[in-house]
Amino acid sequence: MGVVLTAEFQAAIGNIARFASADALAAAAGLAPVQRQSGKRAGWRRAYGGDKALKRVFCQSAFCAVTQKDPLSKAFYDRKRKEGKHHTQALIALARRRVTVLWTMMQRRQTFDPKRNAA
Repeated sequence: MGVVLTAEFQAAIGNIARFASADALAAAAGLAPVQRQSGKRAGWRRAYGGDKALKRVFCQSAFCAVTQKDPLSKAFYDRKRKEGKHHTQALIALARRRVTVLWTMMQRRQTFDPKRNAA
């Protein structure tokens, strides 16, 4: 994330401690799937709600990472495309992954290390 997106992220979330988990942050941004239930049918759908500014930050960050040829993000995006996902679906999946990484970094107060294997 660049300087502008980081500033927008900080302005949108305020204090990271208000989110109990990365899932809570993703839900606030509208990047977590929402369960659809109607009687006998149940499934998951894409969320259309959430904080639009926060969602834009993560989606723009994911798009920039793919177009600027960040090797880890590009590999994840390409893997999602090979799984049959459309461009938008792959970008949302990458944005969701970036939410988890960013939340973990801020909770642990550590910098990003691409060599560190995520659990």
